[in-house]
Amino acid sequence: MTARIQFESKNEIGVFAKLTNAYCLASIGGSEVFYSTFESQLADTIPVVHASISGCRIVGRMCVGNKRGLLVPNSTFDQELQQLRNALPDSVKVQRVEERLSALGNVVACNDYVAIAHPDLDKETEEIIADTLGVEVFRSTIAGNVLIGSYCVMNNRGALVHPNTSITNQEELSSMLQVPVVAGTVNCGSSVLGAGLVVNDWFAFTGLDTTSTELAVIESVFKLNDTEPNRITTEMRATLIEGYDVIKYRKSTEVVLERNRLLPRYNKYLTQMGVNFQYGFGFTAGKS
Repeated sequence: MTARIQFESKNEIGVFAKLTNAYCLASIGGSEVFYSTFESQLADTIPVVHASISGCRIVGRMCVGNKRGLLVPNSTFDQELQQLRNALPDSVKVQRVEERLSALGNVVACNDYVAIAHPDLDKETEEIIADTLGVEVFRSTIAGNVLIGSYCVMNNRGALVHPNTSITNQEELSSMLQVPVVAGTVNCGSSVLGAGLVVNDWFAFTGLDTTSTELAVIESVFKLNDTEPNRITTEMRATLIEGYDVIKYRKSTEVVLERNRLLPRYNKYLTQMGVNFQYGFGFTAGKS
């Protein structure tokens, strides 16, 4: 399942929220609609907590966590730390980290089993991540970018990475994570995935500008509806591709663009998933 929302007219909802399989943090001071959207979709399964970190509302960029723990920078106030410990499940360990790269959400991406970290992260921080979150930690870059948390979003079923990530880089990441890795965008072409998207194993929230095509890819990559390749066609049929004009069918998997552009990453992804195109009528599924 997916939902499109905004935080005070901003589409960078991943800046103001953190979502895991055990809890959701939503920034204080936002509109009630922002908080209530999370609560309406999640409150029956996990707690949704109003929070600030280090006096800032950008909670999604300041912390990193999973179902076992939550790591916050050393600048987090005592009152904020106690509030988090009181509000989160007893099984979630909340811990401060003394780290020069204090915006932890920008430099680390993780699920419940693996974390990918900035190459220059302190060794002690790496050990704390491994111990508190119960994950194996790898250091890497994504499409040449060291801000892993900004350009990679993952759950336990898949990962979405910067659109310019090479096939070789995707394969390396997939080998580390042991899940499929796909290059894509959010918020109508934004490559800053961590800012525009939060996801757990059953729900994703994106910025309001996210297109239907991007949503279909997100649902498939993260298997939010146990999506199979042939189901992408149904998801995308209503709005063939927002912002693009005419698509013609050539052979079984080749797309020719007329008058407008289609981002090559979607063609490549859909081709790999075995989805064929048919002129004028959207998509038809079939293995090539």
